[in-house]
Amino acid sequence: MKTIIKLEEAVLFILGIFLFNRLNFEWWWFLVLILVPDLSMLGYLFGNKSGAFFYNIFHHKGIALLIYGVGYYLGIETIQLAGIILFSHSAMDRIFGYGLKYEKGFKYTHLGEIGK
Repeated sequence: MKTIIKLEEAVLFILGIFLFNRLNFEWWWFLVLILVPDLSMLGYLFGNKSGAFFYNIFHHKGIALLIYGVGYYLGIETIQLAGIILFSHSAMDRIFGYGLKYEKGFKYTHLGEIGK
C-alpha cells in the first residue's frame, strides 16, 4: 500500500484520539475498546459472504461517523465513544493494509490482497 495512504490513515487515527480525548472517559477505555470491532470477524465462521458483511459493517468509516454524529446530536457520550472507536479502529487497520473485505475471502480487500 502506498505510503501516502498510510500517512493519511495515521492522521485519521490521531483525529480519533483527539475526539476521544474530548469525551469524559478514562484513557484505558480507548486501549480496551480499540480491538473490539475485530470481533466482527466471527462472521467468517458462517462463510465468506457473512464474514465480509459483518466485518465491513464494523469497519466502515461512514457508519462510524454516522454513529458519532448521532451521539453528538443527542449529547450521549457513550454513542460518541462507539463511533470514535469504530473510526479509529478502521484507520488503524488501514495503516496496516487491512481494508474492507470482498466476499471472495478475508485476504481480499479494497486496498488489495493482504500480504501482497
